[in-house]
Amino acid sequence: MIAIRNLPQHLYGALMTVENREYPGELASPQQVYELAEEYRKAANLLLQLGRPGKPLTRAPFRLSAIHAIELYLTALLLHSGHNPNQIRKMQHDLSERTEYALEAGLRLRAKTANHLRSVSRNREYLITRYGPELAATASQINRLTATLEEVAAKVTVLIGLSPKLQQVAPAAGREDQGPESATSLSAATAK
Repeated sequence: MIAIRNLPQHLYGALMTVENREYPGELASPQQVYELAEEYRKAANLLLQLGRPGKPLTRAPFRLSAIHAIELYLTALLLHSGHNPNQIRKMQHDLSERTEYALEAGLRLRAKTANHLRSVSRNREYLITRYGPELAATASQINRLTATLEEVAAKVTVLIGLSPKLQQVAPAAGREDQGPESATSLSAATAK
């Protein structure tokens, strides 16, 4: 094993820079995290088209992008609400815990959606999607995951108020009885 002090100067300097940096995302603004969530949502929608019926593994890239987008939307809301980035990071990929804090911060999800987010965590779908091809068929139904992603995207967008256009449609987006069509159209409007 090579001692750190015996490394060439340029490698030693690079190593010290990496060790002294902030944790990735620690300095990100709610807006930046939200924008990243939007990109993962767009990617998930494109990846969804590549899935093949009867082949659960072909849906794994969509699932991973969708779950990650949801996590980022919830994180953006928590940052917007004043939560400490270090505390959020300690939640790791626990959507259930993030959801509870997001609900406390004013996110109003349909009961079915909130329960689905808890189920995704309880069933460890993030890990199954990444590492468990033998369990791919046990994950959430694709239409349920899609509906959850679109509802979270639309309602977080309204809550953090990132677009003046959204202020005009905010009352409709906050209702409990909102259908998936309106959530999808609101989310699509924010992507433009």
